[in-house]
Amino acid sequence: MLSVQNVTKTYGSRRVVDNISFSLGDTGILGFLGPNGAGKSTTMNIIAGYTSSASGTVTVKGHEILENPIEAKKSIGYLPERPPLYPDMTVDAYLSFLFRLKKISLPRKDHIASICESVGITDVRRRLIKNLSKGYQQRVGLAQAMLGNPGILILDEPTVGLDPVQILEIRGLIRDLGKKSAVIFSSHILQEVQAVCDRVIVINNGILIADDTLENLSRTGENRLLLSAEGPAEEMLQHIRSLPGLRSAELLGPAEDQRAFEFALESMPGEDVRRELFRLLAEKGWPILSLRKNGLSLEEAFIRLTAGDNAAISVLAGTDDGEVKNEDEKEGETE
Repeated sequence: MLSVQNVTKTYGSRRVVDNISFSLGDTGILGFLGPNGAGKSTTMNIIAGYTSSASGTVTVKGHEILENPIEAKKSIGYLPERPPLYPDMTVDAYLSFLFRLKKISLPRKDHIASICESVGITDVRRRLIKNLSKGYQQRVGLAQAMLGNPGILILDEPTVGLDPVQILEIRGLIRDLGKKSAVIFSSHILQEVQAVCDRVIVINNGILIADDTLENLSRTGENRLLLSAEGPAEEMLQHIRSLPGLRSAELLGPAEDQRAFEFALESMPGEDVRRELFRLLAEKGWPILSLRKNGLSLEEAFIRLTAGDNAAISVLAGTDDGEVKNEDEKEGETE
């Protein structure tokens, strides 16, 4: 469905997208992650044909986006971070206008009614867009992206401005869309990506640094163990740290059973310390209440992949107060 090959974009002397390549099949949800200013929005703008790349190609259903933009864009629905709305139009008039602009051949009234119901804006169809809340305006933006049932949906921060109930509803809608379309989903809220995406791409400083499933990204922490054992905390910690093949051991605190304590352990690559750990604690008479692998969360994987970038801190905190400038604005300031 979509092929991105060696795409590069520069603003002045700054390379904001650096030789990015990936592909996407007919269905599924691809999470697009990265710190502020990493190049996410620029990459999505290039894929959607809103801006050109300095080099590389974007091919949609066999049509190169710059050589055959009309055919390529027929298969793309795009919701940018700031929806392209006409505030003095009603919702119905706006969607009807875009329906005609896109030259969609489906039955207009039925198609628009179906999309409005899907995104929850049926009750506001006759209202002026400028009189709607930010959350409803975001839904209208999502509706315009869905017009024509495009094979690829590019959604940049689609849940911005929505309340918690609306966010859950839109997440459910996106999951349903991913069953019949290819969806590229960008969000600053990592838990949101974890909730809806099948696969994740991480971009940092314009470079693609990870492209994998959530499961495989978490596996990078498979040498970590979470131990709950009963005994004297400090003495247990001292003996555990003496085990060969163990990189680190930390006392986390009391377990639910106040006589037991929890420890976070990390072994050296290729080492399995579980048998020696069991023998040690059995010899000391310290019962093991639980021992399980503790793979990396998406947040931890993200921090490791983008280590050294302070912007990751705000991303992990879910910071998105609407005042953060988009990447194109930031990039323009550096020219």
